[in-house]
Amino acid sequence: MAVKVRIPTPLQRLTGGKEEVQASPGKVIDIVQELDRQYPGLAERISEGGKIRRFVNIYVNEEDIRFLQAEQTEVKDGDELSIVPAIAGGKERHR
Repeated sequence: MAVKVRIPTPLQRLTGGKEEVQASPGKVIDIVQELDRQYPGLAERISEGGKIRRFVNIYVNEEDIRFLQAEQTEVKDGDELSIVPAIAGGKERHR
């Protein structure tokens, strides 16, 4: 078995349009590096210096890794890892 990784739409151009890819179990940051070997450019968009960028949220089985062990969170066979870029609001519209 493997880890199912959900890829957000803005990063799917790096995965050849795939919204879901597979990775080996391990720590979140190791999975990010593995994905970067398969899909070059992915890691630089979601991590920097071994840390997940603050505007990127990662969930393991719907649990935010910031409330677990962050980048060091262990992901097991059969788990699901979701990469979710933060969405910023627009300028308030005045009437």
